[in-house]
Amino acid sequence: MATVILLRHARSTANGSGVLAGRTPGVALDDRGKAQAAGLVERLASVPLAAVVTSPLLRCRQTVAALVADRGLRAGTDGRLSEVDYGDWTGQALSKLGKEPLWRVVQQHPSAAVFPGGEGLATVQSRAVAAVREHDARVTAEHGVEAVWLLCSHGDVLKAILADALGQHLDAFQRIVVDPGSVSVVRYTDTRPFVLRVNDNGGDLTGVVPEKPRQSKRRKGKGGSGDAVVGGTTGR
Repeated sequence: MATVILLRHARSTANGSGVLAGRTPGVALDDRGKAQAAGLVERLASVPLAAVVTSPLLRCRQTVAALVADRGLRAGTDGRLSEVDYGDWTGQALSKLGKEPLWRVVQQHPSAAVFPGGEGLATVQSRAVAAVREHDARVTAEHGVEAVWLLCSHGDVLKAILADALGQHLDAFQRIVVDPGSVSVVRYTDTRPFVLRVNDNGGDLTGVVPEKPRQSKRRKGKGGSGDAVVGGTTGR
């Protein structure tokens, strides 16, 4: 299967505001976020991208705009990659929400958390994992197992995808950190996902591009092995 770069949208005007923005329309990138988005062009210069898929929310579309323009690509959108529907919590101050009984559930037992008037985190994981696996299968079918593609979404959504890829229960997903503008990388195979990067904030991404298989393997139609290397990989 292909390799997916999981990009959290760059810093937005809501990040650090102390308010849970959720799906509030019109939340855009702040100045730092705009700089992060512009820097993606150089940061990913060595990584060939077969496709870009993003959450439909403005801050995600703004994050990938310069990158897709530079590559001559068209970013597809998928509502299943949208931000969590926090329902009645949307637009509320985090300091106030921290006093709600549900807050402890979100922190300690997120698989049981359902936001009033919104959706549950288990539902978020289900829709997001289904989306990433469907798009990965499509990209693989169209471009081959060596393809790399990019998905841009939101913090809790990406943490839910990573928890699934790591084989963790959703209740452990709060242990994963995904900063604005950071990238995580997953390579799906028929056997298991391999998690190559988590919360990378500026490292060289050349190493996540799959090596071309040897000619003998290519003739047999093999590639993207799901076998783990016993003893650990030898690097690139």
